[in-house]
Amino acid sequence: MSAEVPAELPAERPVVVEVEGVSKTFGSGELAVQALKPCSLSVRQGELAALLGPSGSGKSTLLLSISLILEPSAGRIVINGQEVYNDGWTGIDDRAFRRRNIGFIFQQHNLIPFLTAIENVALVMQLNGIGRREATRRARELLGYLEIAHRAESLPANLSGGEQQRVAIGRALANEPPLILADEPTAALDTERGAKVMALLRKIARERRSAVITVTHDHRMIEGFDTVYRLDDGVLRRLPAAQAAAAAAAPAH
Repeated sequence: MSAEVPAELPAERPVVVEVEGVSKTFGSGELAVQALKPCSLSVRQGELAALLGPSGSGKSTLLLSISLILEPSAGRIVINGQEVYNDGWTGIDDRAFRRRNIGFIFQQHNLIPFLTAIENVALVMQLNGIGRREATRRARELLGYLEIAHRAESLPANLSGGEQQRVAIGRALANEPPLILADEPTAALDTERGAKVMALLRKIARERRSAVITVTHDHRMIEGFDTVYRLDDGVLRRLPAAQAAAAAAAPAH
């Protein structure tokens, strides 16, 4: 796969996801734990954003809130122009909305073990109402885009970790969502394979104009991001370019 990345983004791009003052508290009274203090971020079309932070900092809580899996305690979330949360869910069909607008890449791939690579990708399209033949055609085309079409008929158990991750990325792209959320996509990969996955995510952001948010604590990969956020003890801040560069140069822990 070529390491070249498409041209830089145009200055004016639509905001795909906007988070305003979102917080999350687990429990109540003396047992209450505020996992996420009021935080705000926005990610535009074609932008690749990193979400850094140590374990327990609130990264997964924020990502699950944006993905409509976990209900926040307060705040506002807008995805692709649709307000989905405003101190409470706004009444949308979250499953249908998520299928159309959000692609999720899991750390452990979570491929269905008894389906082939192409079937794993096509199934997502079929759940969104696309016929089996058309879904299979599109899935094969998508696997070609990800340079893994030659493994289309293979079961997950017969794929390497890097190959499984590409299939998982294909599944996330299946319905052409404007927003891609990736939870530690390089954690189980060595440096070379991790770099290839990050190059692929950047290619997807640029060429398919998706907003991509990636949770990571892998400092090796930071320099490839357009924007870097950091969470510490539930507090979110955007890192200036110099701090992001310093974080990229720091040894991984």
